[in-house]
Amino acid sequence: MAGVCRPLTAKLSLLLAATFSLCLSQMCLAQMPPSDSGNYAAKVVTATGQVSVLKDSQPWALSEGDSVHVRELIITGPDGHAVFQVSDGSTFEVYPNARVVFRKNPPNWRDLIDVLVGRVRIHIEHFGATPNPNRVLTPTAVISVRGTTFDVSVSDDDETTLIEVEEGSVEVRHALLPGDSPKTLSTGESLRVYRNEPIADRLVDKGTIARQVLRAVMDAVSTAAIHMPRTGGGVGGIGGGGGSVGDTGKKIPPPPPPPPPH
Repeated sequence: MAGVCRPLTAKLSLLLAATFSLCLSQMCLAQMPPSDSGNYAAKVVTATGQVSVLKDSQPWALSEGDSVHVRELIITGPDGHAVFQVSDGSTFEVYPNARVVFRKNPPNWRDLIDVLVGRVRIHIEHFGATPNPNRVLTPTAVISVRGTTFDVSVSDDDETTLIEVEEGSVEVRHALLPGDSPKTLSTGESLRVYRNEPIADRLVDKGTIARQVLRAVMDAVSTAAIHMPRTGGGVGGIGGGGGSVGDTGKKIPPPPPPPPPH
């Protein structure tokens, strides 16, 4: 009997060792970027103003055609604006004074961006009836999407997140209160997520579309003002008097009063 058990025990040990080895190799592969990890980069479609990526703790300016890779931090200045595109055609548009990490958590390749602060507009491509699941993360919210267009704004003061859906739908969960119930937002709806307040207690605002139209107009005016060619100051009046503004942009003082009569 002992002679029969010994081969069975050996076979069982080999089977367990093979299973463990297979699981370990799969875990290692899951932690490694795929061989085509270059396809997981984001390409700069347009960039104006101060737009940079942090490499080795140093900001490097970005321009059209450059790429941002996994875990890199995108920074925009007060006049910075850029549009990035990933391999499936989805885009994210970063507005001034923003901090955004691209694909912070590989191998979760569906985690598109982490919005640390500032405003980003996201458009997720969908392929007919086939969903294209992605997630956008903030310090206070986890936003799951299938194929839609929406804005995410994170406050610099208290990390409050504002989600505004232009088209489609998103599911919003609280990032810091895991027991909180999620909410689904549809076209024209918005929601604010606060650090210490369950989103289940928040009412969904249905006035997003009108705000987005007004914001689009304001964005266009602001962009035009930032990139308008600068010319010299106004032309001074005849004889340089009258307190007009000259080419230097400095106000010319009026002539002194005449001396008092003797």
